[in-house]
Amino acid sequence: MLRLLAALLPALRSAFRSRRELLLENLALRQQLATLAGRQRPRLGSADRIFWVALRRLWAGWANVLLIVKPQTVIQWHRAGFKAYWRWRSHKEKRSGRPPLAREVRDLIRRMATENLWGAPRIHGELLKLGFEISERSVSRYLRSVRWRPGSRQTWLTFLKNHREAIAAMDFFTVPTAAFRLLYVMFVIRHARREVVHWNITAAPTASWVIQQLREAFPFDAASRYLIFDRDSIFCSDVVAVVRSMALKPTRTSYRSPWQNGVAERFVGTLRRELLDHVIILSELHLHRLLSQFIDHYHHDRTHLGLDKDTPLGRQAEGPLTPISYLVGFPRVGGLHRRYAWRPAA
Repeated sequence: MLRLLAALLPALRSAFRSRRELLLENLALRQQLATLAGRQRPRLGSADRIFWVALRRLWAGWANVLLIVKPQTVIQWHRAGFKAYWRWRSHKEKRSGRPPLAREVRDLIRRMATENLWGAPRIHGELLKLGFEISERSVSRYLRSVRWRPGSRQTWLTFLKNHREAIAAMDFFTVPTAAFRLLYVMFVIRHARREVVHWNITAAPTASWVIQQLREAFPFDAASRYLIFDRDSIFCSDVVAVVRSMALKPTRTSYRSPWQNGVAERFVGTLRRELLDHVIILSELHLHRLLSQFIDHYHHDRTHLGLDKDTPLGRQAEGPLTPISYLVGFPRVGGLHRRYAWRPAA
């Protein structure tokens, strides 16, 4: 008896419904059957989503016959379609604001980004040297991302700015080889122009070796008055005594405070990002050759944020030689970087 009533109730209910509702219900059920035909899991395409979004707007009872997905899913489809529609309408309207960059400049920005490991500040500095007067923000719009450069603490930064013409810094960094050996690189860099005045490589650093490198770095130096270095055990009391004998004031950073030797740390970061992360060092001779090429590029070609987009040894800005001049990229460091210059058309 109960089974008979359960079978008759839908029939009695349908007798009081309009023909439109019956047609929409039949259409909804047939659409779900077609979606499930021969499949264990339904595969819904764009047409299926559009069908259910439209049915939701036309029929209030659509959720009662929906079986293959949840009603909330259809609501999400509708909201996504709403956003897509108004996004399309927005793009159709005439855009206002600054005029876009010339195609030549946009192509050059993309070329520099694909041929080098540069972000917006580096590309902007290179464009200024080529005679293009645009802002760094305009360059950023045509790149996917811009590297964030954290700032230093104010007190130490004030000291460095007030004395940068008389400050040099030294530090070590390690480089693993293909044979799992560690090579140690020591360098001395001036704060004023970010110039690397001396560097060398060893497999076994000692205090006497460090003292010899300092003598080679400051043979007749009278410009630097402060030498910043960290509290590594290699910089022992003998090293500190030699630094004082050279009329330099040793300035040691606090424990676990690499930001206090920021110029040296940034140089190491630059070296790793733009060279060492892209090569496998085979030997000490191989590392020496690569570092020589990179430091030459670093001094003569690479623009620096701290130098107002100039190079450590100075680089003159140049414009097109003739109206039909073209740009040439000269490979540096085996092709990892390039220097761009104008050349007259043949």
